[in-house]
Formats: sequence, C-alpha cells, structure tokens
Amino acid sequence: MKSYKCLADEELVKLYADGSNAAFEVLLNRYKSKVYSYIYFVVRNREICEDVFQETFIKAITTIKQGRYVENGKFLAWINRIAHNLIIDYFRREQNENTCSNESNGYDLFDTVHLTDNSVEDDLVRDQVMKDVARLVNYLPKTQQEVIRLRYYEDLSFKEIAEKTGVSINTALGRMRYAVMNMRRIAEEKDILLVLN
Repeated sequence: MKSYKCLADEELVKLYADGSNAAFEVLLNRYKSKVYSYIYFVVRNREICEDVFQETFIKAITTIKQGRYVENGKFLAWINRIAHNLIIDYFRREQNENTCSNESNGYDLFDTVHLTDNSVEDDLVRDQVMKDVARLVNYLPKTQQEVIRLRYYEDLSFKEIAEKTGVSINTALGRMRYAVMNMRRIAEEKDILLVLN
C-alpha cells in the first residue's frame, strides 16, 4: 500500500476497479476529512453527516465497481458532487416527511412566513456572512491571504500551495492556522458574527 500513496487519483480508481481494495483505502484516507467537512458544513448535524458520508463512499464504490466512473481528473470534485446530491436527497425526504395538510391546522400554512424553507432574511444573513468572511481575508497579511485564496478558491492541496509559493508544507499549514486565528480575532474585535443558522 505504501507505493499506492504516490499514485494519482485516476490510477488508484483504475486499480480499485481491477480489484485492489488497498487502492480505494488510499483514496479514502486522502479525501475523507475534506468530504466529511464539506458535508458537515452543509448539514450541521454529526449524525446526519455520518450517514451521508457513509452513503457517499458506498455510492462511489458502487459506481466505480460498475464501471460507470468517468475520468475527469478531479476525484475530489466528483465525490463532493455525490455528497452534494445525497444531501439534497436527504433534505427532500425530510421535507416530504414533514409535509402536513393545510386543512388540519387552525391557520393558513401558506400565509405563515416563518414556516418557509429559506426566507429572504435567511438568504440576506448568509450573503452578509460570506461578505464578512471575504472582508476579513483582506485584513490578513499578504502571505495568509494567499494561502486562504489558494486553498479555498483554487482548491489546491497544501503540497501544491507549498510548491506554488516556494515554502515548506509546514509553513503553508502554519500560515493557514494563523490566518484562521487572525480572522476569528478580527471578527471579535469588529463585532462580526460569523454564524449561519
């Protein structure tokens, strides 16, 4: 399995399709924390997150084993797309289970603003938080701004960031750590609440 760690995602997928479970284990270890973080960021519930996470990798395994995986050079994007679709399915199921008839209540459901899925206020709050985050990045030192942009906007690994910026991986990781700490501190100083309900 050691030699597999150096292989590209697409090579690992091919090896797994040909029967090497060790190849998929390398892929799983490579991306599990990113996929888990992505799912948790959206659902904000550990139990649901774990269910969707397991379902995501089961679906990935099934797709690869059935020979339906289409190589596009971005395994992470592909598996996050599976997770995204499963999250949508989960919320649709929840919505259908929680549907009730208008006649069974003493008031008109369709005239009750707080029962809607995403109110205009929710969207405004989300937009404001994202704008605040973007503003906070601008307060950071240039080296920290760079690592945030490369990591979250260009989706580069810390290894790729290190190569692109000419520093060690530890330095790139350190800059990210300080960037997050600084953003939290600046948010507190400026009384900016970075919470999505």
